[in-house]
Amino acid sequence: MKIKLNYILILLALIIIFNALYVIDERQQVIITQFGKPVGDAIKSAGLRIKIPFIQKVHYFDNRILEWDGEAKQIPTSDKRYIWIDTFSRWQIVDPLKFYETTRYESNAHSRLDDIISGTTRDVISSNKLLEIVRSSNREMAFTSEYTDSKLEDDVLDKIINGRQVIADSIFALSKIKVAEYGISLIDVRIKRLNYNQEVQGKVFERMISERNKIAAKYLSEGKGDSSEILGKMQRELDQIQSEAYRKAQEIKGKADAEAINIYANAYNRDPEFYEFLKTLETYEKTIDNKNTLIMTTDSDYYKFLKTMK
Repeated sequence: MKIKLNYILILLALIIIFNALYVIDERQQVIITQFGKPVGDAIKSAGLRIKIPFIQKVHYFDNRILEWDGEAKQIPTSDKRYIWIDTFSRWQIVDPLKFYETTRYESNAHSRLDDIISGTTRDVISSNKLLEIVRSSNREMAFTSEYTDSKLEDDVLDKIINGRQVIADSIFALSKIKVAEYGISLIDVRIKRLNYNQEVQGKVFERMISERNKIAAKYLSEGKGDSSEILGKMQRELDQIQSEAYRKAQEIKGKADAEAINIYANAYNRDPEFYEFLKTLETYEKTIDNKNTLIMTTDSDYYKFLKTMK
């Protein structure tokens, strides 16, 4: 019985010891509460710590830089352009005691950040023009010649006063003050995505398509003009080549005919009777056949050579 009691005492001692000890690593900071109320300051240094067992409770909070990613909101600008704004922020718990007293949990802190940053973003965006939110400087924008030719006459960019970066910094500065009361320090606030709503987006796409079509029509017109010029030049060169070839062919043909006539004349002059005989035989071959009938007198010169044959 005495041995069992010793075991029980040892077990109780171990339970008390384990409940009294707690560990803080480098990523954490701690608040100790006693009966639900904070005791002392926040503990931020890592190591093995001791508390009153069962009476005091340890509350761990992240010591790292955390991320808040808000949902996209549809907000009107001062020039009545409805746009979707998606923002994100980085934040850190710098006063765990105040954080515990005001929010207690990170999920509650995210709800506070949603309210503060989203509300501040709406106020700042609605007081600025769309151009201010899109651009960050008044630098001259470089356009291609095609785009310049296709621009509408009223496409004149106003001068920006603040710019996107100043607006984002303004949202950050205003939000930082408001979240400080929760023991939170904002590291930054940035605009992650900006887009038109569907109605405005459709009009923007239609305008972009119209501009692209205008540029395409210009290219097509220039291409057809260049094509006609190239085809005309090609036809002129072709006509010139054909004309020159025909001229040379006629010259060659004329020289050949002259040479042939000269050969025929020389042959005829050498033996006129033999030449006449050959030509007459060629005539017989072309005119006399089984299908044609010729009626001539025997005195005709056509049969002159046949009469002399023996």
